[in-house]
Amino acid sequence: MFQDKKIILFDMDGTLIDSVGIWNKVDEIMLARQGVTHLSESEIQEQRDEALRRFRKEAQPYLCYYQSLAERFSFQEPAELLLKQRYEIAHTYLEREIDYKPDADQLLHRLKELGFTLLIATTTKRDNMNIYRTKNLKLREKAPLDELFEHIYTREDAKKIKPDPEIYLTIMETFQVQPSECLVFEDSLIGAEAAKRAQIETAIMYDKYSDHERIELNRLADHTFDNYTQVLQQLELEQNG
Repeated sequence: MFQDKKIILFDMDGTLIDSVGIWNKVDEIMLARQGVTHLSESEIQEQRDEALRRFRKEAQPYLCYYQSLAERFSFQEPAELLLKQRYEIAHTYLEREIDYKPDADQLLHRLKELGFTLLIATTTKRDNMNIYRTKNLKLREKAPLDELFEHIYTREDAKKIKPDPEIYLTIMETFQVQPSECLVFEDSLIGAEAAKRAQIETAIMYDKYSDHERIELNRLADHTFDNYTQVLQQLELEQNG
């Protein structure tokens, strides 16, 4: 799995950190403010995933997502304002509640120690990643992003977001590596599809919020893991083998 690899790429939300549920909660708050209270958490997530897939080629896919909500539920306020409010609500959660998945920080330190180049490729906006980088004490104390990752690629670094493979193709061109020299960790179907379209070996990290995609995820995955303890064990097995 790690043999002959030079670059290890990580998605952020749902892969390295437990955050998908936070975004579901934020969208639930925003919908409730507009009088929409009948959707379950899974329905909120699924409609967001579907919208981001549909609008992946747009310059502002999340704005398109909120515009689609505004049209569907006849919001009284403009989508631009609601999206701004969404991120204002989210900031507190991103600073104080978000944490690494268990042992993710240990894996990052070990991979860095072994000389792998670590990169993040996420559809998270740069402003949110900057919160993780500079204000989230849990992440900074366990595994500071700026110390461990060679570069952090965000939504702004690709014209087309996942499941389009653009971000992965850009990374391989920038670092002058072949797909066979890369390994991607993802948790969602759109992430797995992007990695596979770039022909990169893909490891799926379990996240309960992707259970509705589990059959297709398992079909696409080269490796599947329930947690990062298993990844660490696999890494050490290869190192000692």
